[in-house]
Amino acid sequence: MGMFETLGKAWKIPDIRRKMIFTLLMIVVFRLGANVPVPGINRDVLAEAFNGQGLFEIFDLFSGGAFQNFTIFALSITPYITASIILNLLTIAIPRLEALSREGTEGKKKIAQYTRYLTVALAFLQAIGLTVGLFRQAVIKNPDGSMNPFTVIVVVVTLTAGTAFLMWLGEQINEYGVGNGISLIIFAGIICRAPGAIGGALRDYSTHNVSLIALILFSVFAVAVIVGTILVQQGQRRIPVQYAKRVVGRKMYGGQNTHIPIKVNQAGVIPVIFALSLLQFPLTITYFTGSTGGFGRFVEKWLSPGGDPGVWLYTVFNILLIIFFTYFYTAVTFNVVEVSDNMRANGGFIPGIRPGRATVEYLNRVMTRITFVGAVFLAVIATLPTLIQQFTHLNIQFGGTALLIAVGVALDTMKQIESQMVMRNYRGFL
Repeated sequence: MGMFETLGKAWKIPDIRRKMIFTLLMIVVFRLGANVPVPGINRDVLAEAFNGQGLFEIFDLFSGGAFQNFTIFALSITPYITASIILNLLTIAIPRLEALSREGTEGKKKIAQYTRYLTVALAFLQAIGLTVGLFRQAVIKNPDGSMNPFTVIVVVVTLTAGTAFLMWLGEQINEYGVGNGISLIIFAGIICRAPGAIGGALRDYSTHNVSLIALILFSVFAVAVIVGTILVQQGQRRIPVQYAKRVVGRKMYGGQNTHIPIKVNQAGVIPVIFALSLLQFPLTITYFTGSTGGFGRFVEKWLSPGGDPGVWLYTVFNILLIIFFTYFYTAVTFNVVEVSDNMRANGGFIPGIRPGRATVEYLNRVMTRITFVGAVFLAVIATLPTLIQQFTHLNIQFGGTALLIAVGVALDTMKQIESQMVMRNYRGFL
């Protein structure tokens, strides 16, 4: 009730209400665009292409069904996510970008501009791949059976423009709305599939594909997973830091106690996306090489979540890759040497730990242990839906990755609303 009470109080404040209304209207625009079909596509052939295919469910989930229906937002905002990840990694590898990221607001604006350019380029390449590869048979052709170049250009430009428009939509939400625009677009695409997932489970029960006990156990387990996700997403280890007193002129600085918050899930959902991208790569190739050939049959049997024994190999690889990328991304984003140097430069130290090498070793030891907990948590949440579907035969359309993103975005948005409420002396629910 605290959440709804906070939202009710926020709605009574004119400027916050305007931001909330603007955000909702932008989400409505996104959902409307997700139902506008791309011209030049044969819908009957498109439906046959997706019949029984579950390899690109994650993309269809993020786009709110736009990918499977091949609408103007079929690519969703995934090219922007890929571009952001690439720029973040390049910022660490390329000194010029690293220096640019430290230049404050102007440097961030420049990197954001590079991200936009890379997003459009990736969207253009993906649009070409979908048009002449995955949906080649669905593109309306000339009477002689050849592809019409003009039709291909229209489809590619429409898909690229759709992603560019979504990127602009997210930036408008950042500026005039509440919450992170890109995250809210993904959130809207995920949440809109929830009623269909619930309806699918109920249909499975009504047709006696699953038992009532399996449905009840799954519902209880789903609630427990959501609660556990919230607890782990909010969980953190606070390392105490004490700053020595310094006298500069006639003023005294330092002497206060603070802490370094280290989140249990420091890497967020990035490791899951990285692992999924690698695991989906062989499956993606089969769309272009054909699933009836030797390679296609091998992938379908051994590397597909729907194969036997492929589901077990897929699950094991998924867990190992998630754990690896969790440690990798945490080490990239949280530099213990830099944290230690900053503390020592400002006269700070961890009580009982000597500054310098001892502090680095202590932070490394804490990060290794807490990252393991976060990595196991991510692996469990990401793989449980696949295993539950294997044993209960429920048609689960709301996977662990989607759950992590949905819960994370909801918490982040409520925190932003709370931060504005606190300035007006209201108490939030978190």
